[in-house]
Amino acid sequence: MKAAYINQVGDAGEIQFGELPTPELHEDDVLIKVKAVSVNNVDTFVRSGGFKTNLTFPFVIGRDAVGEVLESGSQVTQFHAGQLVWTNSMGYDGRQGITSEFAAIPAERLNAVPDGVDPIQLIAAVHSAATAVILLQHHLQLESGQKVLVEGAAGHVGTKLIQVAHTMGARVLTTSNPNDFDNLKRLGSDKTLDYHGNWQTSASGVDVIVDTSGKVALQENVNLLALGGKIGMITTPADVNATLESRSFYTTDKQLIGFVISHAELPQLQVAAKVLNDQFAQGNLLDDQVLVKSLSFAREAHELLQTGGVKEKLVLVPDGK
Repeated sequence: MKAAYINQVGDAGEIQFGELPTPELHEDDVLIKVKAVSVNNVDTFVRSGGFKTNLTFPFVIGRDAVGEVLESGSQVTQFHAGQLVWTNSMGYDGRQGITSEFAAIPAERLNAVPDGVDPIQLIAAVHSAATAVILLQHHLQLESGQKVLVEGAAGHVGTKLIQVAHTMGARVLTTSNPNDFDNLKRLGSDKTLDYHGNWQTSASGVDVIVDTSGKVALQENVNLLALGGKIGMITTPADVNATLESRSFYTTDKQLIGFVISHAELPQLQVAAKVLNDQFAQGNLLDDQVLVKSLSFAREAHELLQTGGVKEKLVLVPDGK
């Protein structure tokens, strides 16, 4: 089969595209014919060695794929041949990736594609949407009626955070370019703030903050929190070596919570998948602008992500699709 793979960690130039054996099907696996894979920043971290994880070489890159079931292992009963399915937790922690014509996926890491949902839009959305669900529900424990501030809200993760928080009954505040205001309101933002201006005066006393851009100083965000407020960190803040006013931080019961989806446990991923499929079936969370390329474009895709050369969500498909 054709696959994008590496023989050692390193820069994007390590990515090769060529023939590898079709993966072996174990009793708890499902063999799929890959229809599309998304390319995420976390894929570049694994490939470069920046995210330390167990890899077996040659290592097929990528973690999120949608495909058609070809065959199931002897212990698998919940999937059938011809069914469309998706996964978002391959390509790290000892599991081979999915940027290939075929992939063997543990059944416990596989989910059905809801009827009528565009598989390209689904796989483009899954990484950001699962991040939003697990972060807001499990780690930050956002409650209905609370105020959540999403900074840099017009990006892939930001738009998903808005929608998930809105469905949870939260009041959503967002910062963005004014050109994005109408779209963010459509997605569920209750208050849109221009990040070029003095937006902080209109965002004080929030219960939860997620900065998707990393452009806001950590102490500045801490100052915006209400008593008992929480910051969810999914990227490094602008002031890398920031110091906190520790006395006021702990005496106001504030929390700083880091989150990397690659550390999410399987039960968290499975709960999130159920939430996502319910939303996908309703036509929600499928709002990404997508740039579709062939699997052989994998090296260039990683280069584009690392240089910031693409705003759309990159999705790769086998040749001829």
